[in-house]
Amino acid sequence: MQLTKNFPLRELLRSQTATRNDILEQFDPSPEVVENLRQLCVHVLQPLRDSLGRAIFVNSGYRCARVNSLVGGATSSQHLSGQAADIEAGHISIEQLYQRIKNSDLPFDQLIQEFNQWVHVSYNPAGNRRMCLRAMKDNGKTIYVPE
Repeated sequence: MQLTKNFPLRELLRSQTATRNDILEQFDPSPEVVENLRQLCVHVLQPLRDSLGRAIFVNSGYRCARVNSLVGGATSSQHLSGQAADIEAGHISIEQLYQRIKNSDLPFDQLIQEFNQWVHVSYNPAGNRRMCLRAMKDNGKTIYVPE
């Protein structure tokens, strides 16, 4: 199933953790989750890809509760509802990708530059805060610093 021109559903369900642990529910999301993923792609990921003119790589999209727990995700993570994706883009740095989204008119809910390794971006159909954060470690604990 295609969510948008460049984003198939399977790309937003992919999970090495689920595959390694034989967690089948990861690959059978509810219709609500699928619709949230579609909205994320329609409003954020596809327009971002079109404006960049380069591929967007989804490292983590939807996560079922078991996968989210295994990867240490927050219990309130938007990944659980299909509203978030951790992404990279070809041939630009994580910081450049973060700045490009931050300074765009894309209707994101949260934008987090995480450890200079990936960018977390979310979309909430009920309303978007355009909250910009940076994730970093402080004495071994992850903290989120507002921009």
